[in-house]
Amino acid sequence: MTTQESAQPELKRVIGPGLLLLFVVGDIIGTGVYALTGTVAGKIGGALWLPFLLAFAVAFLTAFSYLELVGKYPKAAGAALYANRAFKIQFLTFMVAFAVMSSGITSAASAAQAFGNTYLKKLMGDSLVIPTVWIAVGFIVLLAAVNFRGVAESLWANVVLTAIELSGLLIIIVVGFYAIGSGQGDPGRLTEIDTTGQSPLIAISSATALAFFAMVGFEDSVNMAEECREPTKIFPRAMLIGMGIAAVIYVLVAVTSSLLVPAEDLAGAKSDALLKVLSVGAPGFPLWVFALIGLLAVINSALINMLMASRLVYGMANEKIIPKVFGAVHPLRRTPWVSIVFTSLIAVVLVATVDINLLGGTTSLLLLIVFTVVNIAVLVLRKDEVEHKHFRAPTALPVIGAITCAYLASPLSGRPAREYGIAAILLGVGVVLWLINRLVHGRVQVDAEKLSV
Repeated sequence: MTTQESAQPELKRVIGPGLLLLFVVGDIIGTGVYALTGTVAGKIGGALWLPFLLAFAVAFLTAFSYLELVGKYPKAAGAALYANRAFKIQFLTFMVAFAVMSSGITSAASAAQAFGNTYLKKLMGDSLVIPTVWIAVGFIVLLAAVNFRGVAESLWANVVLTAIELSGLLIIIVVGFYAIGSGQGDPGRLTEIDTTGQSPLIAISSATALAFFAMVGFEDSVNMAEECREPTKIFPRAMLIGMGIAAVIYVLVAVTSSLLVPAEDLAGAKSDALLKVLSVGAPGFPLWVFALIGLLAVINSALINMLMASRLVYGMANEKIIPKVFGAVHPLRRTPWVSIVFTSLIAVVLVATVDINLLGGTTSLLLLIVFTVVNIAVLVLRKDEVEHKHFRAPTALPVIGAITCAYLASPLSGRPAREYGIAAILLGVGVVLWLINRLVHGRVQVDAEKLSV
């Protein structure tokens, strides 16, 4: 180890069980339910609650695999670290890491678009004269600044924003139940599945594949392991409770939405679907208040996803999968500043070029592929014993998790072909970066051999 490497500061351990629980809840609840409820309704029909419930079940299976692995290897880099230890194929490790990074950035980019195109536009109306794409880009730059400031500041911002976004969904639930109690709503919609031009299985599968975007986020927390106090002890409880809270809220919001508003109206409203529900359930409620809450909710989703992506790049650099410059930690702020700049630049490009629905679907696709690998990795790594105690998942769960994730990622689920195209482009960029990295390392090795001669 060189003097420079030994002087590299460690990440600050500031995350306790409470902050971690709020991180999990805040990362799951956000852009998915606020921006894509209408699109999911368009795919499934009145049984809007079903894809959210199924998405939770699939995510819960994979969560057990993550809990076992983060207990064994409490390091940043998450799925990439697990793939590297299980299969020891550098190219696969790199592509898993790149897919996870890309999913975090596409998720943040979709939040940035929802920020500018939906909630800020609804809040400001005709007074908004700046093009929304520039607002979304500026939004990403602001997130980068908060991320650079420090993880403690970022996570306390998450605490405040999580409380606000939870209040928005609770407003929908309370208003909905009050309206239903007053005689509004049609319970018959809850069993309606739109089979127009498709089988019920495809309708449910395609809606679940998209709704899965609303359940992702729990896996981001493992990339914060090096900034947690006693990670092997606090992760299982925080992750499972956080996912349970999110699932209950999502199903209640979906049931309320479907009872009050026909599926075709929710689909027509697109990312304004929850605003539509509120206007029907409580016509006198000031919509600008909910628009402000939605605005803050997508800010929270984007902030946490950019935190995850930058920490993942930092972890890859420490594992020597990518050049060590990406693992540089700022000496004063003690944050991975190079990885923050890198991930923010990619997010800016996506915000300017890709539609929000495709960003959400592509995020789901990339993560389902990664989750399939993680569920297999946990079984492979059972032979790798560690000295400390850790959580162990029942063997059946990762097996079922791998099968269900692979199915939802496949064309059999009815996933649009354009999502595969965007994913292929992103992963193609990863392949190019891998080849460049190999070329640079090859030259360094050749030069070293010449010097030794």
